[in-house]
Amino acid sequence: MSRPGFLLSAWPWRSVGYLLTGAVTGVLALVGLVTLAAVGGALAIVLVGLPLLVVLALAGLPVAWVERRRLGLVDLDPAPDPHQAPAAEGLMSWLTTRLKEQVTWRELAYTVLFAGLLWPLDALVFTVALLFPVSMAATPLLMATIGEGRETKVLKQWTVTTWPTAFGVAVLGVLLLALGAYVLGVAAGARAELTRLLIADRDGDLGARVVELSRSRVRLVDAFEAERRRIERDLHDGAQQRLVALTMTLGLARLDAPPGPLADQLAKAHEEAGKALAELRELIHGIHPKVLADYGLGAAVADAADRSVVPVDVDLPLPGRFEQAVEAAAYFVVCEALANIAKHSGADRAQVSGGYTGGRLVLEVRDDGRGGAGASAGSGLTGLADRVSVLDGRLSMSSPPGGPTLLRVEFPCEVTELSEAADRFA
Repeated sequence: MSRPGFLLSAWPWRSVGYLLTGAVTGVLALVGLVTLAAVGGALAIVLVGLPLLVVLALAGLPVAWVERRRLGLVDLDPAPDPHQAPAAEGLMSWLTTRLKEQVTWRELAYTVLFAGLLWPLDALVFTVALLFPVSMAATPLLMATIGEGRETKVLKQWTVTTWPTAFGVAVLGVLLLALGAYVLGVAAGARAELTRLLIADRDGDLGARVVELSRSRVRLVDAFEAERRRIERDLHDGAQQRLVALTMTLGLARLDAPPGPLADQLAKAHEEAGKALAELRELIHGIHPKVLADYGLGAAVADAADRSVVPVDVDLPLPGRFEQAVEAAAYFVVCEALANIAKHSGADRAQVSGGYTGGRLVLEVRDDGRGGAGASAGSGLTGLADRVSVLDGRLSMSSPPGGPTLLRVEFPCEVTELSEAADRFA
């Protein structure tokens, strides 16, 4: 509205259309509410009016539907329907869903406010800001036609008998019409914002988008974990088995070959195949360890501790299995922490502890190293923290200079499969 081209744009006309259609819709809403309330109340004593009272309670639905579409006249941001889809098909399911929703009653309250107060304000602004200035600007035309060139009334209040006065009133009407365009824009914008606040809240839409974004992130994590498991399975069942067969074949050929250059080449090839097989096994283990998929988080953490360069004590009693994404994230946090301990801490010993309590999986990794660790500087913990946050988890670290360092991770989760020990004591 602050731009010079506002008066020549379509926005003044869009504002006029919004306020005019609001007045018309408001009148129809008022007639509908009064009719339903009167007829339904009168017939309620013989139970015939009860369905009409139910319709009255749902009267806000069509009005809000129209209002959300009318917003498009002055608001380019779309207003989505906030209602939930019924859980099942059929009229009763739809009625139950709508009557339980808070937004249904908020729309009914808006409809009552709209029918009783808002549409008269729309009509008043439309009349004062548009019809009055147009009537003043048309004074010379009215004087020449209806007044037969002798006189006319301005707004049915002041009599004009001379042409100079008539043209002066017309110029004043044009100026007021330009000013009224801004008044119409302000009024339409305020009305649209009030409507959106009551029945199409931007924050509510933003909240829905945030929820959907969170769900999509979880779906991406699940898809990522599924892809990791597929790659691990393909490498384990495909390339690794071929390398095992190649290593065995080279080993047999090496035994059968007579001493000489051929035997030396076979020995070298056999050794290189063994190294490639070992590297492939480490790669497979890093992608998604089979022990994690087969035996769960406790066994996988114990395996990671056994393979650690720094001695690691493990105290991790768990009641069973958890969601695959939770187990994978927890496992890789522990692996990254143990790798950092081996590379940077100078620790003589580390410990992995934790458990499951209060609906939360908790793991702690401690070491007696020099401390001063951080999530930055290429530690790899930043990416893991993002992965933990996707699962509504929390990762924290305490590492004062001089040590000790403590890494703690928590996941809200449920036990999906009880262990045999838990079953015995359940």
